[in-house]
Amino acid sequence: MFSKFERMTAWRYLRAKRREGFISVITGFAFTGIALGVATLIIVMSVMNGFKSELLNRILGINGHISIVATAGFPFNNYKKAVEDLQDIEDIRLALPLIEKQLLVSSPYGAEGAMVRGMEGTDILKKKVLREGFSALDINEFKGDVVVVGEKLARKLGVYINDEVTLISPNGKVTAFGTVPRIKAYRVIGFFNLGMHEYDSNYIFMPLETAQTYFGLKDAATVIDVTLKDEKTLEKTTMMLEKSVSLDAFVYDWKKTNAAFFNAIDVERNVMFLILTLIILVAAFNIITGLIMLVKDKSRDVAVLRTMGATKAMIMRIFFMDGAFIGLVGTFFGVLIGLVFCYNIESIRQFLQKLSGRDLFSSEIYFLSKLPAKVDSAEVLMVVAVTLVLSFLATLYPAYRASKFNPAEALRYE
Repeated sequence: MFSKFERMTAWRYLRAKRREGFISVITGFAFTGIALGVATLIIVMSVMNGFKSELLNRILGINGHISIVATAGFPFNNYKKAVEDLQDIEDIRLALPLIEKQLLVSSPYGAEGAMVRGMEGTDILKKKVLREGFSALDINEFKGDVVVVGEKLARKLGVYINDEVTLISPNGKVTAFGTVPRIKAYRVIGFFNLGMHEYDSNYIFMPLETAQTYFGLKDAATVIDVTLKDEKTLEKTTMMLEKSVSLDAFVYDWKKTNAAFFNAIDVERNVMFLILTLIILVAAFNIITGLIMLVKDKSRDVAVLRTMGATKAMIMRIFFMDGAFIGLVGTFFGVLIGLVFCYNIESIRQFLQKLSGRDLFSSEIYFLSKLPAKVDSAEVLMVVAVTLVLSFLATLYPAYRASKFNPAEALRYE
C-alpha cells in the first residue's frame, strides 16, 4: 500500500532538523497527549471496574444473592425445614439461617451502634469471604457466650482478645414496669477482617444458638441467606421464592438492596469515559496542528517532489503516515503505561501515600481497604480503536492540504 519511497520520506519528515525544533516539540506534545489520554482512560476504567467487582464480590460473599427476611414479631420457627427445602432447589447452592439485629455494644472505653449476626460456625466456613476474614480464628472456639468483633469496631471500643463487651438491645423483656432492655456481657475470642469498612467497623458475629438465647427467639431465625449457583438465575429464583413464601416474610435480592449504589457507580463510570475521551480528542487536535505546521514547513520539499513526478496521492500518503505513526506509537505507549499502572496500582498507592503522608484511599469513604483495578480486555481494545480512529481522522485534513499544494507557487516564493 505504501511504497518504500513514501515510507522513507515520511520517516525523514518526522526526524526534525535543528532549525525545525518547534515542529518536533508540537509532534512531541501530540504524542504525549495521546499516550497520557489512553493511559488515563485505561487506568480510570480499570479502577472503576475493579471497585465495582470487588465491592460486589464482598457483598455477595457476605450476604448471598437473595435474603428471605422475617417480618417483625414473626421469626422463622421452622427454619431448619425451610433451609432443607431450599437446598433441594437446583439453582440454589447454599441456604444459611441467620439472626440479624441492631443493638448497642459497649466496653469500658466506649460504646458504638452495631449489627449482631448470629451464625453457625460451620456455615462461616462455607463462604470464602467469611472463611478468609475469620482465618485467624479457631472456629472450634466459636460456641457458647462468645463473640467475634470486626477489627475496626474493636479498635473503636479499645478491646482485645478475652476482653468482655456488653450488648444492649432495646427489644427487651416486657414487665409490669415496662420493657427492660436486654443486657449481657460476652467474651471476645477474636477479630475478623472482611476487607470492607461497613462490616469491619459495624458487625459482631456470635454463635446462632447464643443469639437465639440472647434475643429470646428460642429455636428460630430472622433471615435465611440464599446463594445461587449461577447469578443468571437470580430473577427466576427470586420470583419463585416470592410466590412460595408466606405473608410473614419478604424476599430481597442483592440488586434491589444495592440498586442505587451500583447505578451510581455505572453512571459515574460512563461519565468518566466520556470526559476522559475528550483528552484523546484534544491530543488528536494536536496532531492536526503539528501536521499543518509540518506541511507549511515542508512546502518547498513538497513542491520539489511534485516537480520530480510525485503524485498528489503519494504526498497525501506521506503526511498520513506521519500522523498515523504518532497515533500508533502514542497509543502503544499509552496502553503499556496504563497496564503497568493497573497491575501495580496498590503498590503505587502505598508509595504515594508514604510520600504525601496522607490516606489516598480512605476505607471510610470508599468502603474497601485496598484500591482495586480490573483490566477488561474488551474495554482496552475499545479505547485503542477509538484512539486510532481519532488519530487517523486527524491526519486527513493536513495530508489533503499537502496534496493540494501548487508546486509553482511554492517555488516562486522560496
